Amino acid sequence: MKRSKRYEAAAKTVDRTKTYTVEEAVAAIKALPAAKFDETVEIVFHLGVDPKKPEQAVRGTISLPKGIGRSVRVIAFAEGEQAALAKAAGAEEAGGQELVDRVAKGWTDFDVAIATPGMMRAVGRLGRVLGPKGLMPSPKSGTVTDNVEAAVREFKAGKLEYRTDAGGNVAAPVGKRSFSAEDLKANIEAFIERIRQVKPASAKGRYILGVTVTTTMGPGIRLAVS
Repeated sequence: MKRSKRYEAAAKTVDRTKTYTVEEAVAAIKALPAAKFDETVEIVFHLGVDPKKPEQAVRGTISLPKGIGRSVRVIAFAEGEQAALAKAAGAEEAGGQELVDRVAKGWTDFDVAIATPGMMRAVGRLGRVLGPKGLMPSPKSGTVTDNVEAAVREFKAGKLEYRTDAGGNVAAPVGKRSFSAEDLKANIEAFIERIRQVKPASAKGRYILGVTVTTTMGPGIRLAVS
């Protein structure tokens, strides 16, 4: 795979044989050659869990202390007053069966889907569309709730949903390249602490196998996380 000259230059600034402290990793990110846009900084955890076992799934939400620096597109499966409240709170779209039908036809131009419990019978039929994209509403992630208005406000403000993929990895944004070093460090440390806290009781052996931070166009930087 051919890499851009900018990537090759960035890669030379990162020691692939080293594991960095969070502070060192943030400094390395800030020292990378600048892109033509404000890159997202992402964190990726490789966990010692079996994602095929429901009791070992790592899933939840987190509100990072410094936000994530980007707008989040939220929709709400709700009817009547709940739909109106969701729209007033900032949801891009809110509705009942008509919104379910639209998504069933393949429309997924959103980042978070919230639903009232009463809508889940209809929304549950969207598993083939929403499931593979990680967009299916779930009580565990706070996206199935009677308080749709509050949920919309929280996710619009930067609340993140995280979950293990088929390989036992959790990936999520932790800010923008333009964030101060202090803000990036605070977000990264908060996410690491959250993942530590939600270790499944049935997970045996080493839990956090590896953690990497990277920018949209940059190389991965391995973190020293016990």
